[in-house]
Amino acid sequence: MPTVMTHSIVAVSAGYIFGRAGFPKRFWLLAVLAAVLPDADVIGYQYLYIPYGHVLGHRGFFHSSCFAALFSLVVVSLFFRQERVLSRRWWAYVLFFFVVGASHGLLDAMTNGGRGIALLSPFSNHRYFLPWTPIEVSPLTVRAFLSQRGLIVMKSEILWIWTP
Repeated sequence: MPTVMTHSIVAVSAGYIFGRAGFPKRFWLLAVLAAVLPDADVIGYQYLYIPYGHVLGHRGFFHSSCFAALFSLVVVSLFFRQERVLSRRWWAYVLFFFVVGASHGLLDAMTNGGRGIALLSPFSNHRYFLPWTPIEVSPLTVRAFLSQRGLIVMKSEILWIWTP
């Protein structure tokens, strides 16, 4: 998986592309949350002993496009109430948060480690990788990340994600 820093950079970059003028702070915080929230499933994997291959396991449902869609609808409904429901601007926010949330699973599917991403969960728990996997997979622990492995991961992410 790419690091939390990289997922956050993708969210902020997408926000600037979307149109940075006048967005409230909550927009930026929610954009970063949409991008990093899927990795909260590592808590279940490490501390609740949910198996990796389980639908709620690491890189399972929370990395899927279905979760991204649900999250975007909830976020816009709760935090952008000033927008008329189903208006063009409302849908633009929904689409933005969906794209940012879905980017997480797609970026993880470009890594060279793990067992794949359940992009179609809950309809299928099959784990996918994209045909091209140039991104070094990040370790799950802070200690492992603060080693030589973390430096290799960051170089890979800077090359393949930050630079473009």
